[in-house]
Amino acid sequence: MTRAVVIVPLLGRSPRTDEDTGRPRLNRSPEARLDEAVGLAQAIDLDIVHKAIVALNDPRPATLFGSGKVEEIAEIIKSGGAELLIVDHPLTPVQQRNLEKATDAKVLDRTGLILEIFGERARTKEGTLQVDLAHLNYQKGRLVRSWTHLERQRGGAGFLGGPGETQIESDRRALQEKIIKLKRELETVRRTRDLHRAKRKKVPFPVVAIVGYTNAGKSTLFNRLTGAGVLAEDMLFATLDPTLRRVRLPHGTPVILSDTVGFISDLPTHLIAAFRATLEEVVEADLIIHLRDISDPDTAAQAEDVERILVDLGVDASDEKRIIEVWNKIDRLDEGNRERLLADGAGSGKASPPVAISAITGEGIDALAAVIEERLSGELEPVTVTLTADQMGLTDWLYRNGDVVARTDNEDGSVSISMKATAAAREEIESRLRRDNKG
Repeated sequence: MTRAVVIVPLLGRSPRTDEDTGRPRLNRSPEARLDEAVGLAQAIDLDIVHKAIVALNDPRPATLFGSGKVEEIAEIIKSGGAELLIVDHPLTPVQQRNLEKATDAKVLDRTGLILEIFGERARTKEGTLQVDLAHLNYQKGRLVRSWTHLERQRGGAGFLGGPGETQIESDRRALQEKIIKLKRELETVRRTRDLHRAKRKKVPFPVVAIVGYTNAGKSTLFNRLTGAGVLAEDMLFATLDPTLRRVRLPHGTPVILSDTVGFISDLPTHLIAAFRATLEEVVEADLIIHLRDISDPDTAAQAEDVERILVDLGVDASDEKRIIEVWNKIDRLDEGNRERLLADGAGSGKASPPVAISAITGEGIDALAAVIEERLSGELEPVTVTLTADQMGLTDWLYRNGDVVARTDNEDGSVSISMKATAAAREEIESRLRRDNKG
């Protein structure tokens, strides 16, 4: 197991600013940032021998940290026998190279670490292609700006590079050719996904996408609603590739449920671009479940980051008709905090207050399913169905797909059932009765 040191730089005290609105963004606590950085490192089985928060009022262009702090970090790495330094902050190629020289260890910044995780988590061909594309774009930036030490005259003939071409130009061209090839392959995958989506639209099942900050419990909720065996572990980015399953809601409404890659703060733009094909499932979804880990002290900042990425994808994050806010992991709260949060949710002033659940225990899942069904099929409406003696086989279906209020056994052997049902269930009832009458 690779031994690593994790450093979280704190740059100044000013709040982060939203580039689109210019308004201050919620700042995370330094401890939460450190916990997340350690969690990212542990997601690829690194052995953390030291972790620290470093205040940084004067970032250095050459090394980010001051010379004294660099020497201190180098000594920590040496004494701990570490091979890897993780800096939870974007590093320029020059800073990365200089830190590697000074510490005699491999250095990864936040983007590089996330790419390593994505590389391990990708399972499908599409996921692998997306990770490779993001990795090459990352390398390309490093190559263009920092590999000037590779410049040297390189001979050769024809396509191998003529006289006067430098090594860096050759490497840049090779990377660009790989990027073009991967984009073509991804375009083929995207067309296939579009075909699948078009087929689903012919059989008009609404799509419900689950989004949320990484480790919010998306895959656990997906498993709870579908009975699927998607990997669900208490780790960052436990799943990467999207999963879709058909589900029938309590009152008969069929839907396609989609589990997506987790979001994270400061997700590099080229990573979002690489995963746009996967995230199109979110853009195309009829309904979006925004799942929040309400037990996390930084849940508000996490929600803000998720909403920002949704906006980047072209989704109106304030559309309460399309987005259901779900508060997960209420089983982790003590009674006092739970009551306070539920009261806050009920009094939030939103047309649709958040739904509180525990995906792990199942608490609140029925209420969530009811909200999803109401959004997609409308409120339950009263309907009375009369079944003749030879239609009694439909009785069980009616009980499973509606709320039966009363049942009357008539003298002629027929049965009248008064119930509440969704529009989809009413249509299905009429269709089944017509088929029986024709039969």
